[in-house]
Amino acid sequence: MDQSSSLTAVPSPAYASPLVTRERFAELVGLPIGVVIGFVNRGYIPTVSIGKYSLVNLELLRKRCLEKEFDYSSRPQR
Repeated sequence: MDQSSSLTAVPSPAYASPLVTRERFAELVGLPIGVVIGFVNRGYIPTVSIGKYSLVNLELLRKRCLEKEFDYSSRPQR
């Protein structure tokens, strides 16, 4: 029996872009687009401008969240 006939192609995982539109970010986190726009305007969410587009930088946001998670200097002392 030919072994190659029993092998099936495994689809590669979809590439996750580190940049998304504000609308897509709102969908991903479950917030209204107006709230996301407000967060971006206040600088709470990092963005990258490419031409006329302003995209949410997911990698920088993830990095900031990880740093914040392990930042124990701001915790109140017992």
